[in-house]
Amino acid sequence: MAINVILNLLAALAVLAFLYRQQRRHASFSVRVFSGLGLGIVLGAGLQAVYGAGAPVLAATGEYLDIVGSGYVKLLQMVIMPLIMVSIISAVLKLKNARSLGKISALTIGTLMLTTLVAAGIGILMAKLFGLTAVGLTASAAEVARGTYLQGSVATAKAISLPGMLLSFIPANPFLDLTGGRKTSTIAVVIFSLFIGVAATGIHAKQPAVFASFEQFVKVAHAIVMRIVTLVLRLTPYGVFALMAQVVSSSSYADILKLISFVLASYSALALMFGVHLALIAGAGLNPLRYLKKILPVLSFAFTSRTSAGSIPLSVQTQTQRLGTPEGIANFAASFGSTIGQNGCAGIYPAMLAVMIAPTVGVDPFTLAFIGPLLAIVTIGSVGVAGVGGGATFAALIVLSALDLPVALAGLLISIEPLIDMGRTALNVSGSITAGTLTSRALGETDMAVFNADAELSVDSEGDASRAA
Repeated sequence: MAINVILNLLAALAVLAFLYRQQRRHASFSVRVFSGLGLGIVLGAGLQAVYGAGAPVLAATGEYLDIVGSGYVKLLQMVIMPLIMVSIISAVLKLKNARSLGKISALTIGTLMLTTLVAAGIGILMAKLFGLTAVGLTASAAEVARGTYLQGSVATAKAISLPGMLLSFIPANPFLDLTGGRKTSTIAVVIFSLFIGVAATGIHAKQPAVFASFEQFVKVAHAIVMRIVTLVLRLTPYGVFALMAQVVSSSSYADILKLISFVLASYSALALMFGVHLALIAGAGLNPLRYLKKILPVLSFAFTSRTSAGSIPLSVQTQTQRLGTPEGIANFAASFGSTIGQNGCAGIYPAMLAVMIAPTVGVDPFTLAFIGPLLAIVTIGSVGVAGVGGGATFAALIVLSALDLPVALAGLLISIEPLIDMGRTALNVSGSITAGTLTSRALGETDMAVFNADAELSVDSEGDASRAA
């Protein structure tokens, strides 16, 4: 087996060398990302075709690929909190206006919540069109799900109410939140950073020398953090390749075929919601095709990594450098969107699951008496869902518990969870970028020269940055 693992790793190294060669030849960032995505699919499918699903050699190979894939995600997670903190503080110092800050927050969060409501409605519609139902699932299967997947999570979901969730946003220990130690740490860091920024602007008139020193410190910190982000983002094609190869090589095609109706319904709902995002962009007077082309690399990373929070740095860079959104708005949208109003994980998925499970307890899911409360609970429950793997399950547990439906049945979809979660995460990130773009457009802050330019992300060497811009 060791020889086979070595051969597999040599093939992976050859792909990584090809991607590095593309970078040296100054291939565009988008081309390199999609090259990594495509080659990851090819390698993953090839490995499974040669060794078969679940083979020990695939697991051993995956452990080494994980160094590149998960290593890249961890590097992104490393810069998330510093990026949010310095960017939000910098944005507040530039605004010097609490009313502008309030407008940005209200428009961003309002857009996220509204699109989640629409996403839930689309999830219900697709469940109806595809005839999805959990009726016929055995009690033993439900017990297996309860024991292997949902044990402990059910109690957690029931224990969290909306007031409790809102309370968890308050950074009682900001240093803990800077480590990402809680599910709501991202929002808590945003709030803490807002306090710092507002406090700093409060001494602008009384202590101008102190304010000037602090403002200069923030500028320096911001420049350094953005440079770190740039260095990490250069690794995106390699990370996307490794992540995709792992997902494809470890996927169970038999399980996918068994649940093909749910897979098709889920991706139909996701595609339709992507269409809603583009329609909103078009309604704001922007070219939706140009917009889609510019955000595709971000969506590709979100698709392969399955982490909304990990996509924040790339999302911010894309919004500012390619869409013309001011940095403050871009950071608000990316930060809030990783926890609040996730269209895929907290919108479509819980709604579809609730409609599927309701008939098992004799409830007709397609009545106003059921759909009305479901939409309200999904929308409100979308506040505070973690932007990492498992967030969709957590959101589903909250909704099912609130509707008094059997939560254990949610675990029966665990075998295809990674496949569905890829599309859901991409939609989550698309929703946050849409919220940022619409907010920027509504406030008249969008730099149309940047939006209309054929710009690439400035993630290469300094010499290439000017060419990319």
